Amino acid sequence: MSTHHQALFIGGQWVKPHSSTRFEAISASTEDVVGSAPEGDQQDIDAAVSAARRALTETAWGTMSGAERGECLSRFADALEKRGSELARTVSMQNGMPIATAEQLESSYSVAVLRYYASLAGTLDAEESRPSPLGFNTTVRREPVGVVGAIVPWNFPVILSLMKIGPALAAGCSIVLKPSPETVLDCFIVAQAAEEAGLPPGVVNWVPGGRELGAYLVSHPGVDKVAFTGSTGAGRAIAEACGKLLRPVSLELGGKSAAILLDDADLDAFIGGMPSVSLLSNGQACFSCTRILVPNARYKEVVDAVAATASSYVVGDALDRNTQIGPMGSAMHRNRVERYIEIGKQEARLVTGGGRPASRDRGWFVQPTVFADVSNSATIAREEIFGPVLSLIAYGSDDEAIQLANDSAFGLGGTVWSRDRERALRVARRVATGTIGINGYLPDLNAPFGGIKASGLGREMGPESIAAYQQLKSIYAMG
Repeated sequence: MSTHHQALFIGGQWVKPHSSTRFEAISASTEDVVGSAPEGDQQDIDAAVSAARRALTETAWGTMSGAERGECLSRFADALEKRGSELARTVSMQNGMPIATAEQLESSYSVAVLRYYASLAGTLDAEESRPSPLGFNTTVRREPVGVVGAIVPWNFPVILSLMKIGPALAAGCSIVLKPSPETVLDCFIVAQAAEEAGLPPGVVNWVPGGRELGAYLVSHPGVDKVAFTGSTGAGRAIAEACGKLLRPVSLELGGKSAAILLDDADLDAFIGGMPSVSLLSNGQACFSCTRILVPNARYKEVVDAVAATASSYVVGDALDRNTQIGPMGSAMHRNRVERYIEIGKQEARLVTGGGRPASRDRGWFVQPTVFADVSNSATIAREEIFGPVLSLIAYGSDDEAIQLANDSAFGLGGTVWSRDRERALRVARRVATGTIGINGYLPDLNAPFGGIKASGLGREMGPESIAAYQQLKSIYAMG
C-alpha cells in the first residue's frame, strides 16, 4: 500500500504547496514506488519561516515557562510513541534500514530524545544574578536564539530531526525543517504527532526539498540559527554562507572512525558488536568504525574472524526481520559505494564481498565487503564510503594505533577494545575525536555528541546542546 501526501505542515495547519512538483518515495529493497509527497519551494519556505516567527511573537509559545514547554514536548513524545511501528516501517522501507534497527532507533530512541528534553526544559533558569567585582550586580539572561532552520539527511531522518527539535523547543525556539527527498514520507508522521500534541501553530514546520531549497533556507533573512547534519562538503558550503551572514551554525558531518583492537581484546565481543559499531544501518551511519586497527600478532586471526562474520550476514529486504544487512539508501548511493569498492580492489586485498548479492535482482544491495592489508593512506581508509565496507589496518604498538586513529581528516566516533578497562580508557583519552566507546558504542542522551576537524562544529544531545539554541544577554544594574 502506498501513501501519497498532498499538503505541507506549516503554521500548525496542512496547507497546499505553492509548487505542483512532487517527490516519489522509492523502496530501497524493491525499487517500487511506495508513496509521494509535495516538493516545497521558496514561497513555502517563506511561509514556514513567517509562521515560525509568529510562533515566537504572537502565540503562547513566546511567553511559556520552561516547564510548560516541557509539557508540550511530553505530549509530542506520547503522540510519536503511538506511531512508532508506522514510523519504523516507513523509514525502513525508504532507506533500507533493517526494521529491527528502525524500531530501536528511529522509533524508541527518538521518543526518548523528546522525553529527555521535556524533562530538561523545566530545569532551565532563564536568569542568574552575578555580583560584579566592580561593585554592582549583573543579571545574565539566556534567551532563545529565535527561528531555527534545520536540514536533515536520509540515513536517520527521524532521530536526526528530533536531535534538533528537542533542544530547540526546550530553549524556546521555533523551527523550520527541510527533510531529505530520499526519505520524504516519515516527516509527515512526525508532523501528525506534533499536531496531535497541540504544539502552538508555527513552532515546528516541515518543507521537503532538495539542495537548492536547503541553501535558500540557510540564507533566509528570517532565520536566526542553522542546524545541519549531512556530508562534510555540504557542511563547508553552509558554514561559508553562515559565516558571511554572521549566523550561528551547528554542523554534524561525516566520519571515518577507527576501532582499535588492543592485543588483549576479546575478539568474540568485537565480532558481536560489529553490527552496531561498524555496520549500523548497513554502514550508513556517520560514526561507524569502518577502519579496524589490529595488532600485528593477531592480524590473521582478526581478518579471518571479521571476514567470516561479514560473509555470514543475511542480506535482504529491510522489512524482513531475518535481514542483517539491507540495501543502500538510493541507486545513486549504491553506485558511489561500488566505486569505492573498485578503488579498494586496486589498493588492498579483498577478503570477502566486493559486489552485489546474486540472490537479489531488485533493490540497491551491496555485499558486506572486507579489505585486508590496507594502508592508512589508502583512499578507502581516508574517505567516508558510507556503506558496508571495512578496512583492516595492522599496527605494532599502542602508540602506533593511536597515531593511525588520529591520522584522519575526521574525528567523530571510535572505539577501543580491551579486557583491561583502565588501559582502554587511557588509549581512548588520546584519540582525537568527539566521541569514543570502550568495548561498544552507543550515543548517550545525557552527553554531548559531535565531532572535531572535518566532522563538524558544535554538539548535539546532552544539556550542552541547549546552549546552541540560546543567546546571552547581560544586564548591568549600576544604580
